[in-house]
Amino acid sequence: MEHTFLQGTDFVGITFWIVSIAMWAATIFFFYEGMKVSAKWRTSMVVAGLITFIAAVHYMYMRDFWVTVGESPVVYRYIDWILTVPLQMVEFYLILAAVTVVAASLFWKLFVGALVMLIFGYMGEAGLMSSLPAFIIGCLAWLYMIYVLWFGEGKTAVNTTSASVQTAYNTMMWIIIVGWAIYPAGYVFGYLLGTVDSSSLNLIYNLADFVNKILFGVVIWKAAIDDKQTA
Repeated sequence: MEHTFLQGTDFVGITFWIVSIAMWAATIFFFYEGMKVSAKWRTSMVVAGLITFIAAVHYMYMRDFWVTVGESPVVYRYIDWILTVPLQMVEFYLILAAVTVVAASLFWKLFVGALVMLIFGYMGEAGLMSSLPAFIIGCLAWLYMIYVLWFGEGKTAVNTTSASVQTAYNTMMWIIIVGWAIYPAGYVFGYLLGTVDSSSLNLIYNLADFVNKILFGVVIWKAAIDDKQTA
C-alpha cells in the first residue's frame, strides 16, 4: 500500500504544514495579547485570533487532503475563506468603531462584498460556472470593497482618528490591495491558462494566506499597543 506521509520533495505539502503551525502560533499570540490591550480593542484582537484559529483548523484538513489525494482542497479552502475573509473585512469596521463614529452601512457593504467575491470564486473553481466570468465578478467585488474603504465611508471615518489608527488602517488597506492580489494571480495560474495547475495554485494560495491572515492581525495588535501608549 502506498504511503500517505509528507515527502521532502513535496514542496506544496510542506507549505501546508508551515501555514498550519503558523496559524496556531498566531492564534495563541492574538488571544494572549488581547487580554493586555485596552478594552475597546479587545473585540478586534479576538476576531484576529478567530481568523487564524479557523484557518489553522482548516489547514490541518487541507494538508491531509493534499498529501493523501494529491488534489486541490477546494471545498475545505472555501469553507475557510467564507468564514475568515468576511471577518477580515469586518475588522476595518471594528477598529474604526473602537475609536470613532462610523456608519453601520460600512459593515454591510464590506460583508456582502466579501461574500460575493467568495461565492463566485468558488463557483469558478468548483466548475459550477465558467471560470472567466466568475473571476471577473469576484474581482469586481474586490475592487468595490477597496473603493468603499479608500474613498467611501471608511475613508471618511478614518480621517477623524488618531495617527496610530490611521497607520493601521492604511497598512491593512495595502494588504487588501497588494496582498490580496496574490489570490487572483493564483486563480489565473490555476484555472485561466488552459489547464488546472494544482501545485502552482495551492503554493500561491498558501503564501497569500500565510501573509494576509497573520500580518492582518499583527497590524491590529500594533495599533492597539500604540493607542494604549498614547492614551
